[in-house]
Amino acid sequence: MLLPGTVRAQPDLISSIEQLAPAVRPTGQPDSLLLDLKRQYNHAVENHDDGTAATSLQAMGRICYHLGQYPQAFDFHRKAGQLFAQLNQQAQLADNFNDLGALYFANKQPAQARQQYKLALALNQRAGNEHGLAMTYGKIGHLCEKLERNDSAFHYQHLALWHYRRSASQAGVGKIYENLGSIFENWARYDSAQFYFAQALRLSQRSGDEIAQIEILNNLGDVLRKTGRYAAGLHQTREALVLAQKTGEHHQLSGAYSDLAKTFSLLGRNDSAYYYSALSRKYQVATYSATNQQQLALLQTLYDLERKDQQIAQLGQARYLNRVLLAAGAGLGLLLLGLAWATISRQQLKIRSSVVLSEQNRRIYEAQHELLQLELKNKQLEEDNLKQELAARSRELSAHTLHVIQKNQLLEELRRQLGQLVKEEKRDQKKQLKQLLHQIGQNVHHDQHWEDFRSTFEQVHQPFFDKLHQHCDTLTAGERRLVALLKINLTSQDIATSLGVSLDSLRVMRYRLRKRLNLPAGESLTAFLQTL
Repeated sequence: MLLPGTVRAQPDLISSIEQLAPAVRPTGQPDSLLLDLKRQYNHAVENHDDGTAATSLQAMGRICYHLGQYPQAFDFHRKAGQLFAQLNQQAQLADNFNDLGALYFANKQPAQARQQYKLALALNQRAGNEHGLAMTYGKIGHLCEKLERNDSAFHYQHLALWHYRRSASQAGVGKIYENLGSIFENWARYDSAQFYFAQALRLSQRSGDEIAQIEILNNLGDVLRKTGRYAAGLHQTREALVLAQKTGEHHQLSGAYSDLAKTFSLLGRNDSAYYYSALSRKYQVATYSATNQQQLALLQTLYDLERKDQQIAQLGQARYLNRVLLAAGAGLGLLLLGLAWATISRQQLKIRSSVVLSEQNRRIYEAQHELLQLELKNKQLEEDNLKQELAARSRELSAHTLHVIQKNQLLEELRRQLGQLVKEEKRDQKKQLKQLLHQIGQNVHHDQHWEDFRSTFEQVHQPFFDKLHQHCDTLTAGERRLVALLKINLTSQDIATSLGVSLDSLRVMRYRLRKRLNLPAGESLTAFLQTL
């Protein structure tokens, strides 16, 4: 189901505006659409065309709803509803009630949303509008599903399906199949869910609706993943990814990459899971950035429209004042009365102008406040991404450390066993066994993973090494390695194992490091390193 404030809602938004206001030729940008609709609305008002004015208001309300500008959307839809009611256009009024229901639901007011759908349902039943009934029943079913009333949701979706079939709407039938699949998925009846999603996919492929195909393929992938059929789930998700790349839908790309990451994680392929998770975050950031840019453009357009309306109002007031002055000049015989009337009128105009100016200043302040809030959200999103990257680096560091400890423990055990063999076996085998012991000892001290550990550790703890260098710039490579292991709070046994030395040798190394750092007697070496 479409959510407000997402870029992927744009094609449906343009389609709905073309149906409501065919005189407008949408350019694809919400701010441009809004300006075109505003011009159409003003022209309709000048020509007393209430029908076109109402459809223009409804289309402007839908733009504001899809970009999260709910107060302005409510205002446009309420005005459109009043005009539809005056014109007795029952089908359009019912459709507007459906839009108001979606607005109330987006504002977390499900009871008010249900009331709007009830009004739309009554109008469509009275008019015998099959398509309108199907749409309203589908919205009621969706509302029930979101309230976790799945039995009621199933009932209303079946009613919607029946009416869509009577109206021969294949697109509507496909959407209801998808909704029924979601309900069965909520019930964990995955075979039924897969059946309905497959039916929905077949209809969307027949109609060529690629956006719908992406959503359905992702749903099929979820069902297959939940039932342990990971390979089949990967196939569905990759098909969704291909379509998302073809359409350039960032939101769909983010969802497909996220599903791939989940599947690879379940398969134990953590490298692939991390790679696709990073791609998902990348396109999620792009989605939010594009949405914020559209919201900023829409806010600027609303502000410009308000300012133009204010200028028009002020121009009208100025013309009215000129007419008053001309009338006063023409009425020489009633000069005193005309002057008094003009003075009173001017004072009233000043009061009204002050009120209008105060209201405009308030709206400007609110628009600026919303702009600041959007900037703060962008900053927060960037900070969250940096935190996620740091956490990933920390997990990688821990993985390297654990690998070194486990490998050295294994080598230490092998060295102990080979030493035992040297004592027990024949003399002619001792030379080869000693050579093998020597090679294992060299491997303990020259592990290639130490370089990966050092690189990752310095990325995560770069400020720590900067401060350590300022305190003492003569540390050897071995001492820097010991400092790194102490910094991540490993036990003495684990440190000794990682370095391939005994506990006694480790104590000597710690003593030399304390002297190198000029630590006074009694001060904890570990505590000192943690404070850097």
